[in-house]
Amino acid sequence: MADSMDLVQQRVEEELARNLANATYRPSGASEFFCLSCGEAIPEARRRALPGVSVCVTCKEVSELKSAHYKGAAL
Repeated sequence: MADSMDLVQQRVEEELARNLANATYRPSGASEFFCLSCGEAIPEARRRALPGVSVCVTCKEVSELKSAHYKGAAL
């Protein structure tokens, strides 16, 4: 019979597995042909490299820079 410590350890292991699965999840849907932010064409090489991509490189970089700025990260 499992005691409370075994149950806690099992829950921690399940949460770790779930977090790892979420971190490595990649959308398998079709990529967009045009950026949803600016409307520019997304190059075929980017669409192949990142299945499910929906924004161009420029818009993604801008988004990441804004995110870093709002979080207070120093570049």
